[in-house]
Amino acid sequence: MKKILITNDDGIASDGLARLAAASAAFGEVWVVAPDSQRSAVSHSITLRHSVDVWKTKFPVPGVHAFACDGTPADCVRIGVLNIVPGKPDHVLSGINFGYNVASDIQYSATAGAAFEAAFQKIHTIAFSEGACDIHEVTDRYLTEIMAELMEKPLGINEIWNVNFPGCSLTECGGVLRDRTVSTDAFYRDRYSETKVSSDRTTYMVDGIRNWNATEGTDLKAVFDNFVSVGIATNIT
Repeated sequence: MKKILITNDDGIASDGLARLAAASAAFGEVWVVAPDSQRSAVSHSITLRHSVDVWKTKFPVPGVHAFACDGTPADCVRIGVLNIVPGKPDHVLSGINFGYNVASDIQYSATAGAAFEAAFQKIHTIAFSEGACDIHEVTDRYLTEIMAELMEKPLGINEIWNVNFPGCSLTECGGVLRDRTVSTDAFYRDRYSETKVSSDRTTYMVDGIRNWNATEGTDLKAVFDNFVSVGIATNIT
């Protein structure tokens, strides 16, 4: 039986993690090692200067071996692969993230960072994300089908499958677009709001403007047009 390790960056209690674990049970023995709380945008960072605590925890999906971790998502993968899952997992799945991981956002994403750590450990990996909303119709329709397809498709060195489900109703979805490239367009046009605290101190807060333009053939264009985006992302760092 295949062994599947699952993590995320939204935390052990997230709905997307439970839904991914439930779908994965059809493919093998499921192990979850996930952060104890929100860890979005920490990218591929790992903990070096202090220890990382991991503990068994209750999980809403029966039969899942579940552990919470006070480290980063990449820590979760490293510890899960090297210490927790007997032998090594056959697959690592990351997600389902609350919010897209497309275009330039991939470099910041801890969903992708955890997946790239698994790829570095030479394990076949898929990252899953969906629109930041409560509409899961498209994800529910295509998740198991895409998992079955991609688990059988090989990847190159430091490559991951990156899947994004649009946050729309099933009737609005145009289907699945494969071979999507990572867009070089920005998902957000970054800027910082500025507040003067004192004569010598200023605070800055990210205040990005949503970009609605994307190049044809890319992951960003696919989700903008209400398609499921399937493609390969490569860790170039």
